[in-house]
Amino acid sequence: MNLFHFSLQAQFSRHCFLKTRACLCFALTLCLWVVAVEVRANDHYEIVTNPGVNEKTLSVNSLRSIFSMRLKTWSDGTKIRVFVLSDEDQLHQIVSKEKLNVFPYQLRSTWDRLVFSGTGQAPIKVNSSEEMLARIATTPGAIGYLWRANINENVNVLEIK
Repeated sequence: MNLFHFSLQAQFSRHCFLKTRACLCFALTLCLWVVAVEVRANDHYEIVTNPGVNEKTLSVNSLRSIFSMRLKTWSDGTKIRVFVLSDEDQLHQIVSKEKLNVFPYQLRSTWDRLVFSGTGQAPIKVNSSEEMLARIATTPGAIGYLWRANINENVNVLEIK
């Protein structure tokens, strides 16, 4: 009876050890994946402007003011034209959360309030990164965001501090 009991206990201990090790490996893999996604998201997009915009750097507060439609002109007096992708677009969600520190629905709410109260306009919505690039490149005072892979010499990349 003691030998059988010892054998059962050893099997149970080994089973628990393997289960614990598997759970730890899964948790570690999940953590590494989340970090990789965060690094990927933050490293692969940029805030871009029309080449005619003189600003090369912006503070996060200025960027938030621009995308919330409160800041309406660049330092040289040129009207700011804001371009955004749809609320459901992955890039729009990442930029909203990481660069602007707001959720996309909060931006939408701010824009809707401006439009419905008659005190302002919503940004110009584009349907794709290609359209975003074309519109920013050809619209004086334009600002938006693009995946790095879509950026070319027709737009300027802003440094956000």
